[in-house]
Amino acid sequence: MRTILLSAGMLFCSNVFMTFAWYGHLKNLSSKPWIIAALISWAIALFEYLIQVPANRVGFQVMNLGQLKILQEVITLAVFVPFSIFFMKEEFRLDFLWAGLCILGAVFFIFRQRILGA
Repeated sequence: MRTILLSAGMLFCSNVFMTFAWYGHLKNLSSKPWIIAALISWAIALFEYLIQVPANRVGFQVMNLGQLKILQEVITLAVFVPFSIFFMKEEFRLDFLWAGLCILGAVFFIFRQRILGA
């Protein structure tokens, strides 16, 4: 379980960088040419990859590829929703809740053997 938590923590950190690299420029660099935004985003993404690649290697020691991917999606949504509400000032929508429930269903099915002990 410690390995899963370590991997999840690293993936959470990498997702913060990824989210800012992918979307932060829409707010902070909207007046700059797209090439400037791309170069800055690539620089931010470097830090994301420096955390994400080891996180996946750590996680792959105890999870299969599907479990690792679903974990990544859960973390992505957990980072993206607060980012969009608090940083980008988007309004909260029930769609976030419905998407989260769908992801929870995916978590159940991909981790079913661990959850049910079967």
